[in-house]
Amino acid sequence: MRGLHLSNPGDTLSVLCLGAHSDDIEIGTGGTILSWIAAGVRLNVHWCVLSAGESRIAEAQASAVAFLAGAAGTTVEIGSFRDGFFPQHGGDIKTWFEDLKMRVQPDVILTHRANDAHQDHREVCQATWNTFRDHFILEYEVPKWDGDFGQSNIYVPLTAELLDKKVKLLHTHFVTQRSKHWFDPETFRGLARLRGMESRSPERYAEAFLMRKASLA
Repeated sequence: MRGLHLSNPGDTLSVLCLGAHSDDIEIGTGGTILSWIAAGVRLNVHWCVLSAGESRIAEAQASAVAFLAGAAGTTVEIGSFRDGFFPQHGGDIKTWFEDLKMRVQPDVILTHRANDAHQDHREVCQATWNTFRDHFILEYEVPKWDGDFGQSNIYVPLTAELLDKKVKLLHTHFVTQRSKHWFDPETFRGLARLRGMESRSPERYAEAFLMRKASLA
């Protein structure tokens, strides 16, 4: 499989990360962020979590800091939209996105998948495409009991070391989620192994994305 490189070591890459909830970005694309930083890419990251309840704000902030350690520049925003009710607040979310567009000029946007079973995730994806119409957008996946995984067409290989780091950071920072039956290392490792198998990743692990369209120079 021929690889496509968004950047090389020493290059600067501006990344906008969008997540409906406080652990979405880390689960869906945390390994990719860690990989870019480890490879020596100068990342400028704008990290946006649209919903984090009072008990989870500290988790979201601490986790973002940990995953972004070593980035060239970081901005972390934590919103207050009501968890589970994003479609009912579509107008306010659209206004938030329009304001965000005036403040960021990302090279890459990482957001939820359009066919995600969670209504909040779908709303974020729709607002992303509606607002950022001329950008390179990759849609990440979040495992859940709904069984909503689709076919991916972009893969980011992960080393075993970086996957270990991702799993450890998730377990360390999201204490409130540990009691959920799906939130455990086997879930995250199993998904990474499956995506690594699909992409023939050298160290057997990967994160997967959906890319709807791109322009190749």
